[in-house]
Amino acid sequence: MAGAIIENMSTKKLCIVGGILLLFQIIAFLVGGLIAPGPTTAVSYMSVKCVDVRKNHHKTKWLMPWGPNQCDKIRDIEEAIPREIEANDIVFSVHIPLPSMEMSPWFQFMLFILQLDIAFKLNNQIRENAEVSMDVSLAYRDDMFAEWTEMAHERVPRKLKCTFTSPKTAEHEGRYYECDVLPFMEIGSVAHKYYLLNIRLPVNEKKKINVGIGEIKDIRLVGIHQNGGFTKVWFAMKTFLTPSIFIIMVWYWRRITMMSRPPVLLEKVIFALGISMTFINIPVEWFSIGFDWTWMLLFGDIRQGIFYAMLLSFWIIFCGEHMMDQHERNHIAGYWKQVGPIAVGSFCLFIFDMCERGVQLTNPFYSIWTTDVGTELAMAFIIVAGICLCLYFLFLCFMVFQVFRNISGKQSSLSAMSKVRRLHYEGLIFRFKFLMLITLACAAMTVIFFIVSQVTEGHWKWGGVTVQVNSAFFTGIYGMWNLYVFALMFLYAPSHKNYGEDQSNASSPVKLARPEFLPRRALVRIKYGKNRMVVSIDAEDAFDKFQPSRIKHQE
Repeated sequence: MAGAIIENMSTKKLCIVGGILLLFQIIAFLVGGLIAPGPTTAVSYMSVKCVDVRKNHHKTKWLMPWGPNQCDKIRDIEEAIPREIEANDIVFSVHIPLPSMEMSPWFQFMLFILQLDIAFKLNNQIRENAEVSMDVSLAYRDDMFAEWTEMAHERVPRKLKCTFTSPKTAEHEGRYYECDVLPFMEIGSVAHKYYLLNIRLPVNEKKKINVGIGEIKDIRLVGIHQNGGFTKVWFAMKTFLTPSIFIIMVWYWRRITMMSRPPVLLEKVIFALGISMTFINIPVEWFSIGFDWTWMLLFGDIRQGIFYAMLLSFWIIFCGEHMMDQHERNHIAGYWKQVGPIAVGSFCLFIFDMCERGVQLTNPFYSIWTTDVGTELAMAFIIVAGICLCLYFLFLCFMVFQVFRNISGKQSSLSAMSKVRRLHYEGLIFRFKFLMLITLACAAMTVIFFIVSQVTEGHWKWGGVTVQVNSAFFTGIYGMWNLYVFALMFLYAPSHKNYGEDQSNASSPVKLARPEFLPRRALVRIKYGKNRMVVSIDAEDAFDKFQPSRIKHQE
C-alpha cells in the first residue's frame, strides 16, 4: 500500500478533508438531537378481567376489554367469589393500542414486559421456584368492526422471582409482593392497526399447574415500540449514506485495479470493510412499511455482527501489516491466532441470537431466559464470546505495542537511510499513527455518548430548544462509523504520486513504484560493459540501489 493518498497529501489538504468530515459528523449528531424524536416510546397497559364461562371459549371467541362488543367484566377477584366464577373462567384482556389510537408499520417492532400484582395470603403463599403458566392468545385486525384473526396461541411459562418485605402475618395480608418484571412478547414488525391479547391462568391442582403462585390481582403490561418520527429520520440517513459509501468503495477498488501489481491483503480488508458497511446501510427497512417482515430484527443483528467482525479483523491486520521488518505478511493465514477469537465469538453470539429471535419468528412469546437450561445455554454463549473478546483485545494491544516499539527503533535510524527507503518508512509511521488517532477518537466518542445516554433522562432542554440525547447517540455514532470507513477508503487508496528522486541524479525525479511487501532476497542483473552477471542481495537494498526493471527474479 505504498504511496497512499494520505502520505502524499499536504497538511493543508488533509486539514480540509478532516474539517469536512467533522462538519458531517456534527450534522449527524444534530439530526438526531434536534430533528428526530426519542428513539422509543413506552406505553403502560392495565389488563381488564373478563368473564367467559363457555367451554373451549378461547377457540371461538375473543374478549374485548372495551368498545361496543366489550366483555362481561369484574373489577377485582373478590367480586368473582359471590358470583361463583372460577379462576379458569377469568380472562385478562389487553387491547393494543389504547382507545382512539392506531398502531403503525413505522413503529417497526413491539416489545412487551409483564408485571404481576400478587397479594400475600397466609393460605396461598408463593412457593420457592414457583412458575406461572399462562395460556396466551394474540390476534389482529385492521378495522374496528372486522373480525379478529389469530396470530399466535401459546402456553407461556414464566418463573416468579418475588420477595415480601413485611412479616408474613395475618395483619399484613393483602399487601403486595415485590416481583421482578418478566419478558413477555416481541414482534419484529407492526403490520396491523390493532392487536388483542387474551391471557388465561388455568389452574390444575392434580398437575400442579398455577398452584402456589399467590393470589394474582392484576396483570400489567408495558409495551415498547420505535417512534415513527425517529424511524423516518433513520431511514433517510440510511438512504443518504448507502450511495455515498458505495460510490467511494467503487472508486477505491478502481484505483487499486489500475495498478500494475495485484491488491495486497490490507487493501482487500479495507474493501471488505466497505462492503460490510454498505450491507448495513442498504435501507431494506423501507419494505417493512408495506410487508409483514417479522425477521427484520434478526436480519439487522446479523448485518451488525458482520460489520463489527470485519472492523475488529481490520484493526488486527492493519497492525500486523505495519510490522516493518516482519516478512510473514500479506497472508490472512498468518493472522489465524488473532482472527480466530473473532470468528468464535461472532459464531457464539449468532447462535445465541438464533436461539432467541430466531425462535420468536414462530413464537413471539418465547424467551431463552425463562428456563434453567435456556439460561445456562445463553450464559455459556455470552461467556465464551466475552472470553474471545478479551483474548482479541490482548492480541490487539500486544500488536499495537510491537508496532510502536518498531516505530521507535526505525525513527532513530531514518537519517542514515537512503531517501527512497526513508520516505517509505516515514509513510508507514504516519499512516499507522493517523489511524490509531482517529480510531481512538471514534471509540472514545462511542463510549462517552453511550454513558451519557444512559445516565441522562433522554433529553436536555436549553431555553426553548430540546435536544434528544438518545436519538443523537444513535444517529451520531452511526454516522461516525460511516465517516470512519469513508475516510479509510479515501485516504488509504493508492496515490498517483510516487516516492523520491534518483540518488544518482538529484535534479531528475525517478518514478519508483515501491512494492509494499518486499521478499527476503532478490536476484539483480548487473551489466559491466559487455559482461553481465546476476547477484543475490537483500531485497531492501535491491530496491534502494537499483531500478525495479533490473530486478530479474524474486524469491
